Order: sequence, then structure tokens, then C-alpha cells
Amino acid sequence: MIKNILIISSEFTGHGHKSITESLCEKFSEHENVNIHIVDGFSLGGQVLLKAGKSYGPITRNAEGLWELIYDLSSIKPSLINEAIEFKIRDNFLNLLKEVTPDLILSVHPNFNGSIVNIMEKYNIKIPFITLIADLVSIYPLWADPRVDYIISPTQEAKDKCIGYGVSEEKIKVLGLPVRSRFYNHSEDENTGYDSSLPLQCLIMSGGEGVGNMSNIAEILLDNFNCKVKVIAGRNAVLKKKLEQLLVGKYGDNVEIFGFTKDVQDLMLASDVAITRGSPNVMMEAISCNVPLVITGALPGQEQGNPEYVENLNLGVICTSIKDMKTTIGDLLSNNAEKLNQIKTSQINFSNPKIAENIVNFILSVKTNPSEFVMPEINSKFIHMRKKPTWYKHLEKSKLINIHK
Repeated sequence: MIKNILIISSEFTGHGHKSITESLCEKFSEHENVNIHIVDGFSLGGQVLLKAGKSYGPITRNAEGLWELIYDLSSIKPSLINEAIEFKIRDNFLNLLKEVTPDLILSVHPNFNGSIVNIMEKYNIKIPFITLIADLVSIYPLWADPRVDYIISPTQEAKDKCIGYGVSEEKIKVLGLPVRSRFYNHSEDENTGYDSSLPLQCLIMSGGEGVGNMSNIAEILLDNFNCKVKVIAGRNAVLKKKLEQLLVGKYGDNVEIFGFTKDVQDLMLASDVAITRGSPNVMMEAISCNVPLVITGALPGQEQGNPEYVENLNLGVICTSIKDMKTTIGDLLSNNAEKLNQIKTSQINFSNPKIAENIVNFILSVKTNPSEFVMPEINSKFIHMRKKPTWYKHLEKSKLINIHK
């Protein structure tokens, strides 16, 4: 029986890994005697890996070309990445295993799959290892290590990609991408079609890091449509200040600027359309809130296939050029918002609030391989940092979840 689960997540590489972990913890907490231990995988490698993790935000905000180069180069020889990370995390990971004694390990970040499997193989550690893919279509090779026990895939497209990387089909379970329950907390009345007699409520966002040409998009909307606009700049404080200076004075109460917010579901639920980059978690959260999507682009690498995926399922539309934004919104609103309402219907049919529950039930059904292993002599000791991740403090109240950072 599974009692202790170790989750390898990440605090600094976007917000998706954290939100996925939180969605699962909500469901794990409904099972008595199941203890969840969360570790930021980058912290296992000390300051070197922590700095690497923290560099994700600045690079993706300011140098997409550099990120694309890093992504492509690291995809050429995944085994080298695994070996390098294995070397950095080995001692701390082994000490963490001794402390937590998990019955199962779940990874929601690609950088720690092959490296951890390497360590477990070398020390003959027989603990079930599951990977949960946090991307939708364009799957990084590090997600698809054929040695893991199972891979939980969000889509058939991701499954096909994993098979192409050499993972056996029976190891891959297509269960969807989990979304936190509060994004489903709306009544059927809130899913009714858009009333074209009212101002269009527009939400502009671009993931937790806040990238994209938000000011121009907001100006096009406000200059051409009867609308109100809310903009989420994420953690990008410079962008937030800039947007306030450019927009609030000109448009007054018709525009609001937000920084990083934990209540994004409230903003989504109050919106008629969400204009965003192709971040998988942002898109799936908006779909769960039944908000039609306008996808303005995607981060090179892991997000490249997301816009087309959304458009093919009629969950949103693609608009990669600012000059086309007026036409795109106009098309959604034409014929009494026919296209906008069709997308809302498609989202209702696509959305599944039981994804996180189904994933948790599958994980808890996995058979364990109880065995003892002898801790090797190591030179360092896993030390808890005093400051715990702010993103899970509320989960600790349940006393079921321990967090390591």
C-alpha cells in the first residue's frame, strides 16, 4: 500500500509544475494515511542548479532565441543532461530517500527523470517511478525515459511522441493535464453564451513570467470594441509598471493591470475571452473556466505545438500578428458572437474536472516493490532550507504534506 509519495517539482521554472502539483495534492489529501513530500528538484543540486532554475524566467522573458538554442542543444543528447544532473543531485537525493522513505516517486519536471533513474539503478533502489508530463504536444526528450515504470501523458499527441522516443506503449497512460479544482468552481449558469449587448470582458495574460506585446493588444481592443480589459503582467514588475503608465491614464476604469495573482481563476471566470501565449497550464485553466482563447504565440520548444492543438479542437483561435487582432476579435463577435459561443460549447465538451482525481487514483493503484537498500557512504548531507515555498504553505495546514526546498 502506498503511504509516502515523493514529488519532484520546481518552484522557479514557470508556474505550471507548481499548479500541477497543487492540483494533485488536493486529491491526495482526500485519502487518509497518504503523505506527500514535495521537493524542488533544483534544490537537490545546490546553488548551481538553483541558479539554473531561476534563470528560466529572465531568459524566456527577454531572450526567446537563447531559450530556443538551449532547448534544441539539450535535446540532442539527453543522456549527457541526465549524467550532469545525476552528478549534482546524487548525494542530496539519496539522503532525501533515507529521510522520506517513499513508496513511490512522482516527477513533474523533465530534468529529473533520467538522472534519478540513473541513481536508482546504480544503487539498486526498487521504488516505483512515475513521470507526469507537464506539456501538451511538443515533448522534450527528457520527459520520455523508457526506464520509468509509467508515464502519465496529457494527450494522445504526447503519447505518440513518447513512443517515438522509445517508450513502450503499455507504460503510457493518457489521463489529461490536471487543473486545480477552483478553476472548475462555476455554475452551469456561468457557462451560458456571451451576451453581445454587454461590454466584452477581455483578459490579457502571458503565463506566470509575463511576456508579450500586451500594451498594443490592449490598445487595439479598447480603441475598436465596446470592452473592458484586464491585463496580468505576472512576476514581471517592470512590465506591470510600464503597462500602468501607458494604459491607465489613457483608458481609465476600462483597463486594470495586475501583477502575479493567486486568484487568476476569478479573473478568468469574469472574462469573455482570454488572450494569452500558448502556455499549457494557462490554456487548460482558461478552458476549465469556459473562457474562449486567442493564442498570440508560443515559447520556442515545449509550447510550439500548443496553438494548433487548441485551434484544431475549436477551443480557441490563433492570432500571432498584432495587426490581425482587430479582425480576429471581430470574427469572434460577428453574427451575434456565433464563433465565440461555438468555442464555449467545445470547451464544455472537452473539459474534465476529474482529471486530477483519475491521476491520483491511478498512482495509488500502482503496486509497490518494498525493499531495503543500504545507504552508501556520501560526502554531503541534505539540509532543509529554512524558507519553504510560498506556493504550498496553505497545503501544509492539512498536515498531510511535507515540503522540502
